[in-house]
Amino acid sequence: NELIPVIAKEFGIKTLVGAWLGDDAEINKKETAGLIKLAKEGFVDIAAVGNEVMYRGDLLEEELLDFMYQVKREIPNIPMGYVDAYYEFRNRPKITEVCDVIFANCYPFWEGTPIEYAVPHMQQMFAQTLLAAKGKRVIISETGWPSQGQSLDDSKPSSINALKYFIYSQIWV
Repeated sequence: NELIPVIAKEFGIKTLVGAWLGDDAEINKKETAGLIKLAKEGFVDIAAVGNEVMYRGDLLEEELLDFMYQVKREIPNIPMGYVDAYYEFRNRPKITEVCDVIFANCYPFWEGTPIEYAVPHMQQMFAQTLLAAKGKRVIISETGWPSQGQSLDDSKPSSINALKYFIYSQIWV
């Protein structure tokens, strides 16, 4: 995976490069070191430190913040953010504060939303994240609707619902 940003730059493509953090301290050190190395070599336009670490409970908030501060110190001229469920940025203002950019995962399906209200719900998730971000850039990093599987409350997976969600979320953008 570390070659993807290098190849992207060869084609003039901007990159968002992440360090995958989990519950293994050694892997976390390697991931952040790899991100920093790629950034110093000029292959990173935006750095993401962690993805749903708080949601999964893999690290304590202070541990995540330590990695984020380390990356900011090492590559201060590259915007840095964190990826997580939209509500984590409201619930964890210390993390939100250290981010230059906020990457919010917004999945109305997993909150039991009927397809008719899914895009307005996603827009509301985005609005909550904007409030928490206090003027910082917010990017919806993940969203979608399953085409198959189990229903969750009023959320029903189907190919038609996945297509509807995709089209209407693209129209909103």
